[in-house]
Amino acid sequence: MKKSSLKRIEAEKWYRTQYVNDGITLIDEPWIKPFFRCNLWHVKGSKRDLLVDFGLGAVPLRRHVALLAEREVVGVASHTHFDHIGAASEFDCCHVHAAEADILAAPDNARTLADMFVNDEMFDALPPVPYAHCGYKIPAPAKIVELEDGDMIDLGDRQFEVVHTPGHSPGGIALWEAASGVLISGDLIYDGPLIEDTWHSNISDYANSMRRLNALPVRIVHGGHFPSFSGERLNIMIDDWLRHHDL
Repeated sequence: MKKSSLKRIEAEKWYRTQYVNDGITLIDEPWIKPFFRCNLWHVKGSKRDLLVDFGLGAVPLRRHVALLAEREVVGVASHTHFDHIGAASEFDCCHVHAAEADILAAPDNARTLADMFVNDEMFDALPPVPYAHCGYKIPAPAKIVELEDGDMIDLGDRQFEVVHTPGHSPGGIALWEAASGVLISGDLIYDGPLIEDTWHSNISDYANSMRRLNALPVRIVHGGHFPSFSGERLNIMIDDWLRHHDL
């Protein structure tokens, strides 16, 4: 196997945190190229915090992001592709939609898409030794809590509704906070090239989920990749997507 020419990054420098607004902080891995770089969304609540998605998992997340060591954290996977569940096992339990709970319980590299994408092409620099692409494997969380459409995640002063958004994957979810107009959209929609053709994608489901999000009075969207954007931008993107697909 050809040796990588990419430099290695110290574990202490692997993660980046950026406060956004509304008590929400973006955690990401800046050494992964933007198209592959997962957004991890941390939401501060009065009784407990929320973390949506867990990144690659090649560098311990809770050990190197102080924000995640301060309080009780409700961990939620928007879906089970590798870039979103890598460090899920570091939390007491992981919440995921029931349609993908079996994948999270046994996250092999084929069903999580790691076999397809984990190589030098997704990195600008590599995690520290001993990380190697050929040894990449996602540990299963010790406890999995299944979510269904309409479930509520209670942080004390904040409540997020689970919106089942199949299409990108069968168990994809978004989290909707009606009181603030905040939508955490996972990978169904973000302001960049969308992935509609994975092994378990479904274009009809995708369209139905798009229409459902389009009907919400969204103020701001925090997607699974790329920068956040306005509710107006969301409506434009969904309308364009539906026209392009003649749906």
